Amino acid sequence: MTTGARERDDTARIVTPHDPIEFILAEHLNHRRMCKGLERLANMSTFDAAPLAGMLDYIRFDLTLHVIDEEEDFFPLLRMRCPSEDGVDAVLERLGAEHETDKMLSSEVRDMLNACLILRKPPSAIEGAVAALRSFAANERRHLALENAVVIPLARRRLTADDLDMLSQRLLARRRRLTIEN
Repeated sequence: MTTGARERDDTARIVTPHDPIEFILAEHLNHRRMCKGLERLANMSTFDAAPLAGMLDYIRFDLTLHVIDEEEDFFPLLRMRCPSEDGVDAVLERLGAEHETDKMLSSEVRDMLNACLILRKPPSAIEGAVAALRSFAANERRHLALENAVVIPLARRRLTADDLDMLSQRLLARRRRLTIEN
């Protein structure tokens, strides 16, 4: 990979929920970065609290919020707008099942990361941590591939301007509530 490509990959474009599909795609890019981060943590040979704590926070807050966005707002809108010939119900069922798997795997990863922080050891020194990190990253990559290849194009084709506005408002409201609560 060239230096320029690496810089582009590492530079996050600021996208807001005002453009909900682009926002979801930007979050998917962050999830791919999370997967790379999980692999880096799996390869750690010495303890470093900062990346462990950062990943723990990302999974606990950002990833969880994204799943809520999809399950409560984005996927129901798609179900409502897509005709049966789009086959969206089967895809969204699969993604919903994968969300359940992600919840289980992310819980396991959070436990492993907490153990690393408490014991002040790298994941390689915690039984099962490396496998948990890699498994979660692999599962998330498969999940993202399906969403980006199937769900996003369907959303672009089927969601109306009013749907996108409502989705934007829901994403913004959810983030405002979190800001107020914290």
